Amino acid sequence: MAVKLQGFEFWKTTLRGARYVVAPMVDQSELAWRLLSRRHGAELCYTPMLHAQVFVRDANYRKDNLYSEVCPEDRPLITQFCANDPEVFVQACLLAQDYCDAIDLNLGCPQMIAKRGHYGVFLQDEWELLEKMVKLANEKISVPITCKIRVFNKMEETVQYAQMLEKAGCQLLTVHGRTKDQKGPATGIASWEHIKAVRNAVNIPVFANGNIQHLSDVEQCMEETGVQGVMSAEGNLHNPALFEGHSPPVWEMAEEYLEVVSQYPPVTLSYVRAHLFKLWHHTLQIHKDLREELAKVKNLQGLTEVSRQLRLRCQEEITNGGEEAGQVVGLPFPHWICQPYVRPVPKAPVANSNGTEVKAGCHKRALSQEDSDGASDALSKNKQKKKARNPQKNFCPEQKPKYIKCEQCGNPKGNQCVFNLCRGCCKKKAHKEVADCPSHGLRFKTKAEKQKSERQEEEEEEGKSRGLQEEEDGGLLNGTPSPPTDPPQRTDCGLRHGLTGT
Repeated sequence: MAVKLQGFEFWKTTLRGARYVVAPMVDQSELAWRLLSRRHGAELCYTPMLHAQVFVRDANYRKDNLYSEVCPEDRPLITQFCANDPEVFVQACLLAQDYCDAIDLNLGCPQMIAKRGHYGVFLQDEWELLEKMVKLANEKISVPITCKIRVFNKMEETVQYAQMLEKAGCQLLTVHGRTKDQKGPATGIASWEHIKAVRNAVNIPVFANGNIQHLSDVEQCMEETGVQGVMSAEGNLHNPALFEGHSPPVWEMAEEYLEVVSQYPPVTLSYVRAHLFKLWHHTLQIHKDLREELAKVKNLQGLTEVSRQLRLRCQEEITNGGEEAGQVVGLPFPHWICQPYVRPVPKAPVANSNGTEVKAGCHKRALSQEDSDGASDALSKNKQKKKARNPQKNFCPEQKPKYIKCEQCGNPKGNQCVFNLCRGCCKKKAHKEVADCPSHGLRFKTKAEKQKSERQEEEEEEGKSRGLQEEEDGGLLNGTPSPPTDPPQRTDCGLRHGLTGT
């Protein structure tokens, strides 16, 4: 078995000293996109984040997301998993280690799905668990283990966190300079100071992530923080040629990507559609009819045709518009040039009717007078739609019926449940006790009795058959004569030939 390289030796040799890195992006950093990015300056790519538990359980998931995306041009490559169980994480690593150059543990995803699944950045306070996961993986798998993290508000805590992961066996650390609360409209600016502090405190390679929109940002980040490489996600999606320092026309990147897709089609068309929405983002704000068309087409040919129509419209605009063609307020280049999308700055908090500050844009919208029927309570946009579909629906919390809670789990119980439980708890109890609950449509007792009755009928039929067979067999054994048979009859043919019966 080959010796597993560690730390800087791993970065210099296996990763070839990569400085320009394409981030792991759910449903976005698939093989075709990685190959496109490598053609335009990317030196290292990550797979999309994969769910370790599903990867272990589902062979089709492994095939679709890793095994079928093997390509000699797509190296070096790091496979990223989200996980919260050391044993499951190691099993997933063992299944993936032959198809990549390292395994990355996702400790940076801040989305709600990660919170519900208890992974990503929502594990950053469970240091004992993380230490065990990284340590076990480092001992068991044949490729290095790396981690991608977000920072804490306190710089000292971030440094201690990084040092803990290094001590556990992490061989390369990617630091996203935002906290877990910096996402969506509140994304804000990443802290390169936190990244620099981590780089100075550990003895393994560090990649920086955050605030990367142009190649000049990459160079500035490396200079200010001292990191070994810089990772880009959003910037790369809007301009795959970012690491070349080039901002080409969108249609050039779109056409080249679609060409790669035709050779290495992803598991679902939604990946391709999402990339085209990102690439054409600024242009689609103007040509909204094609935006709707891009959302509706059902195949690769349809997506290609919409992209072609967008190109033709842009070229027509260039021909007719002169020097001012394509200029949009807030964009440094014409809208058909690959360039980053900058999120608008969040609005300042506003005071509600009670004097309490709330985030701007988060207040509920009131219904119009004819829709509200005199109700003074403000409703969200979603509730307004429900109200339009069902005018009799009641949204007043005080008037909503109070549900009695299930005795076991606290969910609303069935009104007529024989056990006074919710359906889930009732099903478990009814199955265990072989009972019925008509309220929840459960018939365990009825089915059991029916099966018992059917078995009894089958046994009775078998008993009757055995009795008849025994009577027949018993008669032969007791010498009971068989019924007499008729003697052979003489035929006319026998008489004519002088034959007689013997």
